[in-house]
Amino acid sequence: MAAAGINSYRPAALSDNRGFALEAAALTDKKIAAGEAIADLAGIPGAIKDNICVKGQQVTCASKMLASYRSPYDATVIEKLNALDYVSLGKTNMDEFAMGSSTENSAFQVTTNPWNAKYVPGGSSGGSAAAVAAGEVVWSLGSDTGGSVRQPAAYCGVVGLKPTYGLVSRYGLIAFASSLDQIGCFTNDVEDCAVMLNAIAGYDKKDSTSVPQGAKDYKKALVNDVKGMKIGIPEEFFGEGLDTECRKILDDAIETYKKLGAQIITVKMPNMKYGLAAYYIIAPAEASSNLGRYDGVGFGMRVPGKDIVDMYCKTRSEGFGPEVKRRILLGTYVLSAGYYDAYYLRAMKVRTLVRQDYDKALSQCDILLTPTAPDTAFEIGKNKENPLSMYLGDVCTVTVNLAGLPGISIPCGYKNGLPVGMQLIGSFPTGEVEI
Repeated sequence: MAAAGINSYRPAALSDNRGFALEAAALTDKKIAAGEAIADLAGIPGAIKDNICVKGQQVTCASKMLASYRSPYDATVIEKLNALDYVSLGKTNMDEFAMGSSTENSAFQVTTNPWNAKYVPGGSSGGSAAAVAAGEVVWSLGSDTGGSVRQPAAYCGVVGLKPTYGLVSRYGLIAFASSLDQIGCFTNDVEDCAVMLNAIAGYDKKDSTSVPQGAKDYKKALVNDVKGMKIGIPEEFFGEGLDTECRKILDDAIETYKKLGAQIITVKMPNMKYGLAAYYIIAPAEASSNLGRYDGVGFGMRVPGKDIVDMYCKTRSEGFGPEVKRRILLGTYVLSAGYYDAYYLRAMKVRTLVRQDYDKALSQCDILLTPTAPDTAFEIGKNKENPLSMYLGDVCTVTVNLAGLPGISIPCGYKNGLPVGMQLIGSFPTGEVEI
């Protein structure tokens, strides 16, 4: 299937899973024929970002470093989906090791935006977002370290959810930045998103950052009435850098909420201006540590050398792409002797201030409403030689990861035929809804 308007669309998949998908669909058909109850996701085609482990399948992280690696185990989210008779059509393309905002950093291919093939689908989960937008699948899984689910969801005109940190197990997600990573999902509407969150959320003893919690049914939150709800509009997200036309579209969405009975209030979050800089110190520092394991010894690519040091150097030089190398170098630098206090420690202090800003703002309202990105998708190649411009596109999303809060991107309009995303940010839950 293909969405209307696709022109020379380049596929989102890195590998297909046809055999498994047909077997899983046949199993569901038998259950239906026998009159058995089936799960909400049974037989519904989806796709998995290629940094989530599925037993016996390749998990490449779109990198030459792991091009021949097959996972010996299932991620916890895959175990949960297996129990629901899920159907996966394959693994989706991404920025290498989830580092990027356009899916141009894949070692294997560039995925295009289904709305216009000249534009990027966003990243790093661009393949997962594009697959849903193109009608190739009904749902997909991605990962969000600084907006890697929400930003491509905005660019591709679908719903993208980053759950609260600790709500969904990270076991089996190949790490980029462990204190920021969270598995999320893409769907065409919020009802499907609630179904997906029901499927993948829950405590996991194999993940030390997983939060103990009771069972919840997120479909119960699907109500049409927003009367009396307080929606906070942070001034700092609507200032310089936000495209004028996107701002008008967001203002129209805010007016719609007003007409539906929501109360709109303005909140101040003065430390948001430091969030992007803090993120691009913390995330590369954690990446430098996490990617140290790819040395040609344990698993993955190995390039022979005259001695072990030469082998290390050649393997990492040839196995990693330019963006991954850039972030490893930056992360190693900020963690090095003499610079740790000046950069990393200071960034962690800013992280605390960012979290305090969110706590204060959310004490005044129920949710926050912001842009998902400062503008719509950009043309392929436009920012390839200017990584700083690419990083600035994450300004609306990274602070949510720094604070560990839940965020969702919802389509709210179009600019020049490209989707515009609106981000809603929630607080940590104060109680549990038992099923």
